[in-house]
Amino acid sequence: MHYKLLNAQRKIYLTEAPGTLGGYRPNRIYGRLDCPSALRHLASGQYAKHRVFFADEATAIAAGFRPCGVCMKARHELWTADPGAWLAAVLSDHRA
Repeated sequence: MHYKLLNAQRKIYLTEAPGTLGGYRPNRIYGRLDCPSALRHLASGQYAKHRVFFADEATAIAAGFRPCGVCMKARHELWTADPGAWLAAVLSDHRA
């Protein structure tokens, strides 16, 4: 089975590994696959054609997406208050 993921250049590629994060292309938001907001929108049929997936958070950020305010509240609050500090926190998490 192959999965379609979005890379840092916002191009779709096929991989055998599923994505770890989902995104909504029009608003450039990324979040957890179990995000209540995304699941609500998917259930209402509004979201599926714009849904994208990422291998990891660093790829979502490189593609120009921001964290979801529902399922990634702490990241979103940091992004809202200080985008530079948010980016530093994300990079620090990925180095650890």
